Amino acid sequence: MFGYVIRRLFQVIPVFFGTTFLIFVVVFALPGDPIAALGGGVHHISESAQNALRERYNLNDPLPIQYAKYMLNLLQGNMGTDFLGREVSDIIARNWPTSIMLGVTAWVLQIIVGIPLGIWAALNRGGWQDKLVGVLTTLAFAVPLFVVAYVSQILFGVELGWFPVAGASAGWPVAFILPAAVLALLGLAAVARLTRTSLIENLSTDYVRTAIAKGMPRNRVIVHHALRNSLIPVITFLGIEFGALLGGAVIIEGIFNLPGLGNEVFKAIGQQNGPAVVGISTLLVLVFLVVNLIVDITYAYLDPRIRRA
Repeated sequence: MFGYVIRRLFQVIPVFFGTTFLIFVVVFALPGDPIAALGGGVHHISESAQNALRERYNLNDPLPIQYAKYMLNLLQGNMGTDFLGREVSDIIARNWPTSIMLGVTAWVLQIIVGIPLGIWAALNRGGWQDKLVGVLTTLAFAVPLFVVAYVSQILFGVELGWFPVAGASAGWPVAFILPAAVLALLGLAAVARLTRTSLIENLSTDYVRTAIAKGMPRNRVIVHHALRNSLIPVITFLGIEFGALLGGAVIIEGIFNLPGLGNEVFKAIGQQNGPAVVGISTLLVLVFLVVNLIVDITYAYLDPRIRRA
């Protein structure tokens, strides 16, 4: 098991550098002059001041050299400053808690609602329960997320008054349950369908039928044999989904006026604020890789054959 973890760690390192380099190149290769844009145009900042700012942010260097300097500072714990003079680490520290609370709440909802729904549908295959879950998950995929967000905001926030309409001032969980439920909707439907399909497949395997034929209680066979193997693809999806929830909540954070990292990235892109975009994206990449490493370790625990691969 220890050897498997070490191998996965060595695989994570090149992925991290490759992904962050790609993000860096894409962000700083965008057309336009971010330094000139700070003053609203080239005539608002003197040429000497522009040159000084470009030198400060290494913009005169080739992109590989810029990336090397960025990574060197990052390895020393310095995420740099953005074009507005703010420390990127301060931006992250200020907005990170909101994104964490929103993403984790949505992720937990996917687990505690999606997996039981999938199990319920699989154990009642062909029945009304299965058909109901199929209809609900199809609706979740069919309706655009922003429509669900606005409708739920009006219905549960304005009309019924159960939740705040916008903002995070009410704190967790009151201010986060509604946006997290909307954010979790698509992933929840995917988890339910994936759990259902995987469990049905495992219930028809020879080892499950043999265990039942030998007289083992059906519930024990389902929980300890079929369900354990069925959760492997579900865990994969949930691991990927966790990273996506943290970095992909731009629309939800905007509609519900939540000051999170997704909203900050959106504003930084509009301002051509490359250091903020790269810094936040680097953190999200790191979180994504760590979560996937945990998923792989969980794999190895659930299925010992994976450790030997």
